[in-house]
Amino acid sequence: MPLDIVVVMDPIGSIKIVKDSTFAMLLEAQRRGHRLHYVVPGGLFLRDGVAHAHAAALTVQDDPRGWFELGRASHIELGRGHVVLMRTDPPVDASYLHDTQILGLAQRAGALVVNDPQGLRDMNEKLTALEFPQCCPPTLVSRDAAAIKAFIAEHGDAVLKTLDGMGGRSIFRARAGDPNTNVILETLTEGGRHLAMAQRYIPEITAGDKRILLVDGVAVDYCLARIPQGDEFRGNLAAGGRGEGRPLTDRDRWIAAQVGPEMKRRGMLFVGLDVIGDYLTEVNVTSPTCIRELDAQFGLNIAGQLFDAIESRLA
Repeated sequence: MPLDIVVVMDPIGSIKIVKDSTFAMLLEAQRRGHRLHYVVPGGLFLRDGVAHAHAAALTVQDDPRGWFELGRASHIELGRGHVVLMRTDPPVDASYLHDTQILGLAQRAGALVVNDPQGLRDMNEKLTALEFPQCCPPTLVSRDAAAIKAFIAEHGDAVLKTLDGMGGRSIFRARAGDPNTNVILETLTEGGRHLAMAQRYIPEITAGDKRILLVDGVAVDYCLARIPQGDEFRGNLAAGGRGEGRPLTDRDRWIAAQVGPEMKRRGMLFVGLDVIGDYLTEVNVTSPTCIRELDAQFGLNIAGQLFDAIESRLA
């Protein structure tokens, strides 16, 4: 039975289809005969307590010369029969949170929202990893510069980051005695007003920051290792890292088994775990990527697995 797939995403005209996971989902939905609706950026709204979207019919094709066509936008009421893919990139700011509240009302009216709006509000992608401390490296989250400096001194080498960055932005490496540490902490915490995260530096980053994808709580069999290049310590693809597909290790599978059931319970159907060496560092729930790269390298159809899960839930 055809479904109405409503996608909330960053502007479709500016995506890079060769690596855009949302685009992979749209191709798969269309292949299955589902109807696609593209929400005009900023197009979610409420009328008398009912969730609506200003959306246009969408068709897609896997062609970098022209990958989408839009019909005329109109207002649709969100509810039963709709699957809403919430796929905008961070920051998770006030506007993003308000959109999840609108989608919560759509969910209450019968729509299936992927991922669950409550989970999107609750799960900070850095802090959520710490719900599974058995999987994580030594970590401190604090506003206190002195406490963070003591953590760096204890471990000798640490990675420092904000709680709301993505793509490798605002990530620093600091060693004990580094004269730049004070200014780094002033920048990250804005003089003690905001929390920052410090994690013990994991030398295995040179072998890659692995992205493990979970579909309805179950790990895809392969991960994408984002390998730092040159003198860069960050593996993020947006920071110039090189992507290399690999089969999951036993430790990767153990981490996924620790995290996956809780993600499934909380309605997070598509999740990306970041793993360096033997340690979980982040749990990505807003707009996890790497479908296209893994599909291309291993002949997979990860979006197909996701829509199997979506259709199973609706059935």
